[in-house]
Amino acid sequence: MRPSYIFTSESVSEGHPDKVADRVSDVVVDAFLREDPEARVACETLVTTERVILAGEVRAEDDKMREIIAGLEDKVRAAIKDIGYAQKGFHWATAHYACHLHAQSADIAMGVDSGENKDEGAGDQGIMFGYASDETEELTSAPLQWSHNILRRLAEARHGGDHRLEPDAKSQVTVQYENGVPSRILKVLISHQHKEGLTPKDVEAIVKPYAIEVLPQGMVTADTEWLVNPTGNFVIGGPDGDAGLTGRKIIVDTYGGAAPHGGGAFSGKDPTKVDRSAAYALRYLAKNVVAAGLAKRCTLQVSYAIGVSRPLSFYVNTHGTGQVDEAKLEALLPELIGGLTPRGIRLHLGLNKPIYERTAAYGHFGRTPEADGGFSWERTDLVDALKREF
Repeated sequence: MRPSYIFTSESVSEGHPDKVADRVSDVVVDAFLREDPEARVACETLVTTERVILAGEVRAEDDKMREIIAGLEDKVRAAIKDIGYAQKGFHWATAHYACHLHAQSADIAMGVDSGENKDEGAGDQGIMFGYASDETEELTSAPLQWSHNILRRLAEARHGGDHRLEPDAKSQVTVQYENGVPSRILKVLISHQHKEGLTPKDVEAIVKPYAIEVLPQGMVTADTEWLVNPTGNFVIGGPDGDAGLTGRKIIVDTYGGAAPHGGGAFSGKDPTKVDRSAAYALRYLAKNVVAAGLAKRCTLQVSYAIGVSRPLSFYVNTHGTGQVDEAKLEALLPELIGGLTPRGIRLHLGLNKPIYERTAAYGHFGRTPEADGGFSWERTDLVDALKREF
């Protein structure tokens, strides 16, 4: 690992078009799991000017499936209203809504479902990664965590009554590392949709104090460069300014480029889909390795074949910061979470619950575990077991 370097990550707000699409897709997942914990969902969403379109495959008990689909429109509109879209080009009450969800492929169902002679198989082939680092309290990458924190604080201000701000926004934080540790913030970039009539200097005066509130003390210096709305006006935004699709912000959702990504999105997928559940499981394991003091940084990889229960491979890299043999971690970690089988992951982390809409913005990782099971993959309840083993 280079001792000194500069690294940048970005975040996007709940009102970014792609995040609107992610949230709508996860509204669908939650709606199905609320009625049927064994439901299957693979929902994609397109949002554009005054239009919301759902497509994909679902499965639940027949009578429930029809009822759930019939009730989705109200839930989708409520989510868009909660984000804050009541604009001429994209309004929660007037946007045209179309649902093209249909029954899951029987071929996929046959491979995934358990039977007399087989355990539940992975919902698709693929590779997934998990990562943790001790550079923040949340045990994730500092530039990404701080980018998320800025936009979350601005959203709180907007929802709290700062009506000068509109829902669409992006942030980007550039950090100087010295000896592998964040030493200072070099640049902060914020592009925020706003009401008509505000200049870039007006917007900077609004957003900069909120950002400084949540950035670590001492990291912002007199030399930190601030770029706010560098293109100038940002009145037209959200799905009216740019179409949004489910799954286009996978780096924002995960590690901000600080770790590899297998390519699979999370939102719109029930937890039998290992793109989602296995990525959560690997974050959980990596975070516990770092929380236990076994490494300062940890990257994990797993691979699956569709319809096959056990992983095809499992890999551990502690980037030269490990205190224990990585091969021993490779043997131990999967067994701490049901062998990393889809069923083992879902049971250990309690994933068959309506807990996904809340994950759609500000990152799936670096969050706080919640009492109802939300963000269960952020728990550090394996620390004692890991310490006993090593």
